[in-house]
Amino acid sequence: MSVKIITDSASDLSQEEAKKLGITVIPLVFRFGNDEFYDGVTISNEEFYDRLEKEEELPKTSQISPYRYTEAFEEATKDGSEAVYLSISSGVSGSVQSAMMAAQEFDGKVKVFDSKHFCISLRVLAEYAKRLADEGKNADEIMTGLEEASKKVRIIAIFNTLENLKKGGRISSTAAFVGEMLSIKPVITIKDGGVEVLGKVRGMKKGFVTMREYIEAEGGIDLSMPYALAYSGKDPENINRFYEENKDLYDNREVPLSFVGATVGTYAGANAIATAYFVK
Repeated sequence: MSVKIITDSASDLSQEEAKKLGITVIPLVFRFGNDEFYDGVTISNEEFYDRLEKEEELPKTSQISPYRYTEAFEEATKDGSEAVYLSISSGVSGSVQSAMMAAQEFDGKVKVFDSKHFCISLRVLAEYAKRLADEGKNADEIMTGLEEASKKVRIIAIFNTLENLKKGGRISSTAAFVGEMLSIKPVITIKDGGVEVLGKVRGMKKGFVTMREYIEAEGGIDLSMPYALAYSGKDPENINRFYEENKDLYDNREVPLSFVGATVGTYAGANAIATAYFVK
């Protein structure tokens, strides 16, 4: 019996990439004012960042409804397959509760895994789940594999601007003003399902050094497992520079590149970068 892998757009897996990988991505819904969009489906990433720059207020994201989960799970299991859904962290969204409600209708054929991650750390977990499915593992075995693997996933990101954190009320206007004047860049990770600030550096170049230090501190990247890079906004210059200066970390291999969507991009703003990987 085959197992279908499902995740949501908080993984920053585009619909096109997901189709190539054989993963289903359920889009999250967000609103600019009264205008509703399906993340990565009814609005492109370029259009999202254009509008994010112009709007005074940040968009509001809604959790995925049980009905939409039921639709996705029905589609996945209609041929007799099992399904494993990797959700956006319960620490930032109530979507996982909706997914669990919907999964109850499928007599154990649908498993829901609270990833405790989002952005490309959710992406690499979904890719690993697909690898296990391709190896012939059943849904229970994939869930066990994910429980172990999730302990080894890391994500490190640098925000290039503090403007959106100010708009979202995460920092004060004064702190944002001083930070921008001093070119302060927060270095972010995801821990226990939520965002944690690892530190603050002056300038993106110092940020690159700090990211590398964090990666090396735990022994580097496990290149036998999925890994990815990501950037927000419309210009990949920062992530290209990071890769060129640190490609030895990836053994000079090509690294999958994601476009940071609405879930993280709302607060990151443009020109943020991130890397996600499994520790050795």
